[in-house]
Amino acid sequence: MKRSRVVLLAAWLVLVSAALTLTAAPANPAKTRVLIVTGGHEFEHAPFFAVFDANTNITWKTVAHPNAHALLEKEAARAWDVLLVYDLHEEITAEAKANFLARLKDGKGLVVLHHAIASYQAWPEYEKIIGAKYYLQKTSVGGVEKPQSTYLHGVAFHVRPLQPDHPILKGISDYDLVDETYDLFDVSPSVTPLLASSAPIRNQIIGWCKTYEASRVVYLQSGHDHTAFENPNFRRILAQAIAWVAEPH
Repeated sequence: MKRSRVVLLAAWLVLVSAALTLTAAPANPAKTRVLIVTGGHEFEHAPFFAVFDANTNITWKTVAHPNAHALLEKEAARAWDVLLVYDLHEEITAEAKANFLARLKDGKGLVVLHHAIASYQAWPEYEKIIGAKYYLQKTSVGGVEKPQSTYLHGVAFHVRPLQPDHPILKGISDYDLVDETYDLFDVSPSVTPLLASSAPIRNQIIGWCKTYEASRVVYLQSGHDHTAFENPNFRRILAQAIAWVAEPH
């Protein structure tokens, strides 16, 4: 009888210990680790990086070309969860292309911001990855003449969310913004449009999401300078885009 009591007491102590261990476990998951790639286009450093400092759900580090592609290698990529590209870069080796594609097959998230839409003009797969093509010069595609894409600084316009129930747009309603706009670029019909602009341009879709291989991908056209970086709606959308692409596809 005494032995049975001892066994029961021991079992009870084990259960209590397990419960205490679960109670003591951290309530918040690990922060999303973001790698920010820049280079090839000037930008306002302090207000840009302040956007990421204000995001308490992430840790981040930045790398500029020509050193960025090395961090796409398998071992180096263990240090980050989401790739955020804010570059305008053309040169990419066959090895860097393979590593880029491999990380997307691994399920790493990708956020493409503002002028990064125009990177890698000579790499057709990049257009498929991001769901769009910005033409730095007039060209012909499948016998169709494509004019050079355009941009305009300091445009005041209204932004309208198109998918209000999407996690990226949680808490977002219509808002006003002053930013650089793009026009005469192509957007794939396979993307999910998220944001529309009231600016007098042909391409009024200025934000979308999609998937590529095992990865989630988001493009946001906004983000030229501090007028966008300091806008609370822009900050919230970008933070929620990072969180969304970080989730498994």
